Amino acid sequence: MTRVLWLIKGLGPGGAERLLVEHARAADRSEFRYEVAYLLEAKQHLVPELEALGVRTHGLGVRNELDPRWTARLASLLRRGAFDVVHAHAPVPASVARLEVRGFPRARRPAFVYTEHNRWPSYRFETRAANQATFGLNDKVFAVSDDVRDSIPTRWRADVEVLVHGVDVDAVRDTRAQRDETRRELGVQPGESLAVTVANLRADKNYPGLIEAARLLVERDVPIRFATCGQGQLEQEVAAAHRRSGLGDRFALLGYRDDATRLIAAADVFVLASHHEGLPVTVMEALTLGVPVVAPAVGGLPQVVHDGDNGLLVRPGSATALADGIARAIAPEEHARLVGGAQQTGDRFSSAHATARVESAYRELAHHLR
Repeated sequence: MTRVLWLIKGLGPGGAERLLVEHARAADRSEFRYEVAYLLEAKQHLVPELEALGVRTHGLGVRNELDPRWTARLASLLRRGAFDVVHAHAPVPASVARLEVRGFPRARRPAFVYTEHNRWPSYRFETRAANQATFGLNDKVFAVSDDVRDSIPTRWRADVEVLVHGVDVDAVRDTRAQRDETRRELGVQPGESLAVTVANLRADKNYPGLIEAARLLVERDVPIRFATCGQGQLEQEVAAAHRRSGLGDRFALLGYRDDATRLIAAADVFVLASHHEGLPVTVMEALTLGVPVVAPAVGGLPQVVHDGDNGLLVRPGSATALADGIARAIAPEEHARLVGGAQQTGDRFSSAHATARVESAYRELAHHLR
């Protein structure tokens, strides 16, 4: 049995965290045993789901990455765990864990795998520096998109494998059965379109731009309603921007929801206003559900959102361009065409392929080190 420890900053409802759940669902339990360690005690949303899937969780019990106590707790877990592979999904924990793993005697040293989920320029200088100083200690690196790989320094880029991680296609599509019920819950009226955004409340998600685009559409008398779900440090600022906009219930800030996929299934269009992106799980879910995506042409989005086929890519940072794109995407003839393109694209997002590829890498590395 190959023992694998996943390492991540928190187990909140973000995209990288959701990918662990998708992997756990498709995992080969006859060969691999999974555990996960996470730093932030406040980010425990996915703990019950992972535990139910047979993944043991270890909270390292700190409020932020700067609390040094997690490093000693991680070192203790690594010594006790006798892991064959450590797979990190965040740069700060990875930077520390690489050094801790390297300190093991060679006969007991686990292989170190890293997945890069974000473009390097999106990280703070300190995070980027720590990641760069220890990056050469990786045994294997995946990137979630071509754009993310291309942001990694040139000397390592050739060894980085791009892997689109995917989703549980059948489980995602099952949520379509609740579409009408969800739209009623959200107050969507006959003749109205519904735009849904699922993104944490962080500066890079550009909620002010999203709210401004919604305001422009309402000002134009476009029959559309917005629903967003997410949490984060900018909750009060986003709520204040919403109040100033005068959008009222035409723009619903729903906070954290554990049924985000159900919300996406109810949408006519999935919208992001982000300044930066890797390759969001929510975009893959939207396309799997046949929901067209309107988003800026940033990060890994152009890798899966093909302008005029399964969605529309707009000029980054422009609320007007975003509003224009949404209006175009919900126009009946264009919408029908984009839905067809999204449905065809979504068929290739099965997480089973990605899980099999990652487990193949685990197998190769564990065998080599033995």
